[in-house]
Amino acid sequence: MSDESDDVEETEPADEVAETADAEPNGTETEEPDDDEAEATGLQDGDFVRIGYTARTIEDGQLVDTTDEEVAEEEGVADQGEFEPRVIVLGEGHLFPAVEDDVRGKEVGDGGSVVVSAEEAFGEYDEEEVRTVSADKIDEDDRYPGARIQIDGQEGVLETIIGGRARVDFNHPLAGEDIEYDYEILGTVEEDIEQARGLLNMFLDIDLEMWVETDEVEETRVEEPDDEDDEDAEPETVTETVEKRTLYVESTPQLSMNQQWMMQKQQIAGQLIDLTDIDRILVQEILDGDMGMGMGGMMGGMGGAGGDVDIEEALEEADIDADEIAEELE
Repeated sequence: MSDESDDVEETEPADEVAETADAEPNGTETEEPDDDEAEATGLQDGDFVRIGYTARTIEDGQLVDTTDEEVAEEEGVADQGEFEPRVIVLGEGHLFPAVEDDVRGKEVGDGGSVVVSAEEAFGEYDEEEVRTVSADKIDEDDRYPGARIQIDGQEGVLETIIGGRARVDFNHPLAGEDIEYDYEILGTVEEDIEQARGLLNMFLDIDLEMWVETDEVEETRVEEPDDEDDEDAEPETVTETVEKRTLYVESTPQLSMNQQWMMQKQQIAGQLIDLTDIDRILVQEILDGDMGMGMGGMMGGMGGAGGDVDIEEALEEADIDADEIAEELE
């Protein structure tokens, strides 16, 4: 037999090997990364998520909200809007905080059930929010128990009305209710046009015609003089052409009359621009020339829609005496 075995170094016991396996070459031990330093996995803040959900009160199972059309039909509310999955941005407060915490880190296809406390949902019930007001502040058509009314910009429910006094509950209708929120993560949204469409639909609950184009836009800025020591130097106005991702939105009567849009269009547009690659939004009204019986119909009846009109000839054809009209106007 060979004597090579005499030259083999003695191996360390297994337990000692385990202790030194994590050591650096210089003998120092490596530190395990903290949980905060570990790379986050799954959905994170800033992700656009398409989500389906149904929320009900814990106490009596009252429907609070749903994206499921079948649920809406079963509850008899299918005629109260569009029921389809929503696009939200995780971390932007589009969901209750408890639900966002549950969604964060999950993957597409996952789901969950979260109980949202009354305090976090619609607030605890406050007896002080039940107040007596003058009945004169309530429209006569709304003077019955259970009517939803608005007084001094605050919404409430009329409880009783006796003589000239009314008892109104200004608590949210779901105040004091814990909410059970069942959800499913259906996908993520990457394209800016679909992100914009999803956000506007979430805010306004309106399907709008929209598209994205890259436009060349002239921008003007003021540059301070390079030579700070030159007291006579003045700021210079510079105009340059830049590319802008523009979201075009076709206006509709629904959009024009939407209360949320009328009151918060700047905030909605600002959030959309902040969260997507879109640089600006142009809302445009399209007129197709069909004016019905407005001015176009009046001019047409006088023999000249859109062209030069001979007023005297038009009056003769209509059997109207211009002199008589003049006398009546004097």
